[in-house]
Amino acid sequence: MKYLKALFSITFLLATCFTVVAQEPADVLADIPQDYKKRSPIYDFSEKNLNSVDTIPDFASKKNKLKITGTIYESDGVTPAKNVLLFIHQTDENGDFELKRHNKKRYVHHRGWVRTDADGKYTLYTFVPGSYIYGNELKQIYPIVKEPNKPEYKIETFLFDDDPLLTDKCRTKVEQTDPQRILKLDKKEGLWVATRDIVLGKEIDSY
Repeated sequence: MKYLKALFSITFLLATCFTVVAQEPADVLADIPQDYKKRSPIYDFSEKNLNSVDTIPDFASKKNKLKITGTIYESDGVTPAKNVLLFIHQTDENGDFELKRHNKKRYVHHRGWVRTDADGKYTLYTFVPGSYIYGNELKQIYPIVKEPNKPEYKIETFLFDDDPLLTDKCRTKVEQTDPQRILKLDKKEGLWVATRDIVLGKEIDSY
């Protein structure tokens, strides 16, 4: 009888472990809102198996190609955060949002999704957006984050170090709060390269 109890306990423990492992990668996608038209665009990914690398539409045809790499950390700023969904969208090189429509819902064409790997790392292939020609808006990339088992939220936009509209006053303010927001571009092998690390819960923003 003791042998049977021990065997049952081991079997149950193994089954539980396998269940947890099987469910863990999907946790970040749990509880996706059902209202397609009103839900956040972060849920509108087309790939069933998201990974840590993505390329946004039209990347190959753009002049100022950009590779963004980074690590997403837990709120302590030290522990890598795995299985975090990061969504970005941006203007085109003229500073305009190119809009498309799918199932009667409008969306920004230049967008992408990544899910951080076990080390919290991600890579996005995109291009340097333009400034809106009729305004004084900075060149920006707009991100949304979705942590496992938590609602999505917007974080501070990605800015560009060489943007002439990034005044000294604005730069000082940004650097005092989150200097990681400002992407410093470096040209390597025909494309711009930048790093953008993110600390969860520290950059919540609305725009």
